[in-house]
Parts: sequence; structure tokens; C-alpha cells
Amino acid sequence: MKLLFLACLSPKTGNHTTAERIRSHIESAGHTCELRDAAEFQSPAEVAKLVSRNSPFEGALAIHLFRAGRLLLDIQVPFGVIFGGTDINEDVKVEQKRVVMEQVLLKARFAVAFTDKLKEEAELFLLSQSSKICVQPQGIQTEVSEKLCWAEFLRSSGVSSEHVDELRVFLLVCGLRRVKDPLYLVEVFSEWHCENPLNVLVIIGPKLDPVLTDEVEAVVKRTAGVFLAQERSQQELHAAMKRCFAVVNSSVSEGMSAAILEAMDLGIPVLARDIPGNAAVVQHELTGLLYSSPQEFVDQSQRLLSDHELRERVVRNGKLYVEEHHSLKQERETYQRLVDSLH
Repeated sequence: MKLLFLACLSPKTGNHTTAERIRSHIESAGHTCELRDAAEFQSPAEVAKLVSRNSPFEGALAIHLFRAGRLLLDIQVPFGVIFGGTDINEDVKVEQKRVVMEQVLLKARFAVAFTDKLKEEAELFLLSQSSKICVQPQGIQTEVSEKLCWAEFLRSSGVSSEHVDELRVFLLVCGLRRVKDPLYLVEVFSEWHCENPLNVLVIIGPKLDPVLTDEVEAVVKRTAGVFLAQERSQQELHAAMKRCFAVVNSSVSEGMSAAILEAMDLGIPVLARDIPGNAAVVQHELTGLLYSSPQEFVDQSQRLLSDHELRERVVRNGKLYVEEHHSLKQERETYQRLVDSLH
């Protein structure tokens, strides 16, 4: 079966990684899956024309109901959709977008939500299509590069310290866009760093919003203890996560943060902003720590520094959680079964 797969493919983003992983699941079952960036297309008519060409596609798939799913509305072959976080957490608030998303969901043969919470939200805000929506958490597999030199990584990020091995590096993994709120913790973290210079915050991720990137770069330049690292390959990012003290999430909304799950898989504690998407995967004091304000972030970080039993517990349980609930094998089987339903 030949499939067209549309997703937002900004390099080194969670969306891109997820799309590549799902594509590999589909192709491992013997299908042909052509992954294309939704940004390449201006209208559903363009996609319909592509689908019906000489070597026609027999089905389609899209991640994100509005950004990619709407482009499938004119095609004459069956398709399935995968909810992102932004579509259910943000886009449903805009009536024009919500109506389009309902049309996509009505026409889709199946829909995938990463969490039970996302499925509930979809059923609440969109025309109820409960029987179409299945829950399949992201499958997680981490791979650590042996090439990353930790001291060089920190130096290149602007961290200058003779005591590299004594530093407690909090790694905020996020693409630079508003929904990730990368500056949320900057002020309070800088104050904390001034009290204890061994605590540093490194923000790392692709520069997706040029205006916000300029803002982040300007703020970081004048803020003590906070640094901005160049984006790295997935394997190098995992190596950096493996060396840091904790992985941080400060997003306003999330579908399912792959960085959080990857940190758990790597045995690194997670400090995540207490929002529904994060609370769906981080159980406070069991698999990670949640915070609701910048000051509470510092409070929870200090607990993590002083309470070794707490740190060991969240690391142990986080890894077990990923092994039990984010199986790559289970994810592969689910998508292969769903694609078979497009025949």
C-alpha cells in the first residue's frame, strides 16, 4: 500500500521525530510511506492533485488535525489522523479552526490520541467521534552518542567554569516557540544561580519562531546562570540529557512531551510544569516533579538536590513507567493495524 504522510517537519522537533518513527513502523510492515512537510502545501486541492497522480496513493495519514489534517479534506482515498497537542489544547479555542477540525475528524477513518486526557478533550470540544479515537502513547527509544564532549558542549553554550563536573545543569529541552514558554523560569533561576553559582540552566532546541528567538537570545545574554545551546542531533541531545542534573519542561501546553519521556528512559529526573499534558505522564513525587510557578520550580529543584531518596525514587519509577507504557513494539503494532484498516 502506498501512503502519503503529512506532518509539520521543522528539523529536530518532536513532531519530526514522531513522524519519522511512525513512518518506519508503517514501512516495516511492507508499505510505502512518503513523508511530506505540511508547509509545502497551500491548499487541500494541491494535496488531492498529488494523491491522484499517475502512481496514486492508496491512503493518507496526518499529524495535527488543523495544520496537516485539513489538507486531506479533498482527497478521494481513506485517511487517518493523529492529534498533536496544539490542535486540542489551543486550536479548538478558535471557532474557524474547530469547525475545520470537526470536518477532518468526521471524514477520517481513525484518529489517534497520545493520552486518555487528549481523547477526552477531543470528545468534549469536537463532534463526538469516540469510536474512531484510539489511545496510543508515543513509543520511546533513546540512543546516546558517544561523541559528545560534555565540557565542550557547555563551553559552546557559554558556560565557563573550572568545575564542570560539579555543575548542576538543568536542561530545558524545547523548540523556541511561544507555547513552550522558554523564558518562564529565567528570572527566578538567575536569582537562584547568584545564590549558588553551581546551578545553571541551559535551554536547547531548534529556533522555530524568529521573533521569540531574538527575544530569548537578548534575555539570555544579560542574565546570569542561563545559557542557550545550539540544537544538536537526537543522539547528541540524549547524551547531553544523560549528563545533566535534571530535564526541565516549562510549556504552556503539551500533547505528550517526548523530551520528558526520553529523560525518564535515560534515568534522569524530570521537573515539569503542572499542565494537563505533563500531568498525564508525570506523577508528582513518583515519576517526576511538577511545579505551578517559577518559585515552586526552585523549591522542587532544591528538594531534588537535598533528598537523594526522592531523586532515586523518581528516576527508578520514571524508567519503569516508560518501559511499561511507552513500548516501541506496542506503538508499531498499533499503527500497522490502523494502516491495515485503510485498505
